[in-house]
Amino acid sequence: MKVIAFERNLQGTGASRRLRNAGKTPGIVYGVGAEPQLIEIDHNALWHALKKEAFHSSILDLEVAGKSQQVLLRDVQYHPFRQLVLHVDFQRVDPSKKIHTKVPLHFMNQETNPAVKLGGAIISHVLAEIEVQCLPGQLPEFLEVDLARIEAGQSLHAKDITLPAGVTLVPHVEAENPVVASAPVPAGAQAAAEGEEAPAAE
Repeated sequence: MKVIAFERNLQGTGASRRLRNAGKTPGIVYGVGAEPQLIEIDHNALWHALKKEAFHSSILDLEVAGKSQQVLLRDVQYHPFRQLVLHVDFQRVDPSKKIHTKVPLHFMNQETNPAVKLGGAIISHVLAEIEVQCLPGQLPEFLEVDLARIEAGQSLHAKDITLPAGVTLVPHVEAENPVVASAPVPAGAQAAAEGEEAPAAE
């Protein structure tokens, strides 16, 4: 995805307020051994881009003064109640160095899961994203979590996710191996199932 930005010379609250009044959002680009660069971006274009999942989890081509650089979106500050982006931070990436970033999870095959269709289980998505490390060129837009075979009462963990080549979980996620999705059976459904089984037992 390409982002067009312009150099910004003035700093401070007053300058930022004037920018926002003119339909621009102040921002900064930092990292990879270069000086931080102050930028401004068209607010409406940025607002629409921020609604796209890929904008938050992909390597972006940021063009400033005709020069393009590869960046990751690192922080967005929103106004507490107005539809307004107050500030945006981008971090430059080095194509030869691994990055740590969060990638969205897309849950697949939930509707066809037997535990849901037949067992009364309700699948709960515990995490919406997970932190991985990889070279910038290997960064996936999202990771698929296959829910086809999760059984009633079971959970899927981070290590159960199939990762693309070159992509690994960051060490603390690998160590913790958090639950990504679970399939609990509600008490009501369990009681009903036990009630049906009771006469057969007699």
